[in-house]
Order: sequence, then structure tokens, then C-alpha cells
Amino acid sequence: MIRQSISFTKPNDEWLKNQVDNNEYSSKSELVNDLIRQARKQQAQVDWIKAKLERAENSGFTNDSKEQILNQSKSLLNE
Repeated sequence: MIRQSISFTKPNDEWLKNQVDNNEYSSKSELVNDLIRQARKQQAQVDWIKAKLERAENSGFTNDSKEQILNQSKSLLNE
């Protein structure tokens, strides 16, 4: 792992400490890494939706039904 030094505002540091103190995470590093993983997953979902919308806009229509698009979106959220 790469070691880095980062600074937090007081409220953010307190929140991080509370998460560790409540045994949600074993360390602030574990928590920050989990938050980053969640943000990356969320960004991947946003990128997928954007690409799907751009493809639909460029073609003028999509062959997928509303239900298919909704199911694909839900399956991404559950990964």
C-alpha cells in the first residue's frame, strides 16, 4: 500500500473517529479506502447511465424497454 498524509476538517475527523470508535471500521485508513471504493462504484454507475443516454440520444431511440433499462440500472446498484 502507498502511504499518504491527508488533512481533515475537525467535523470530518470527529466523524471518522466515531466510525472507528463504534467498531464500524478498524482504522481511519480502512474507512477512507471504503469511501473511495464507494465513490468509484457510484461514478461507474453514473458513467454507464451517461453512456446509455448518449447512445440513445445519438440514435434517436433505444430498442431496450423501460423495464430493461430499469433492471440494468438496478443490477448495477446491487453489484
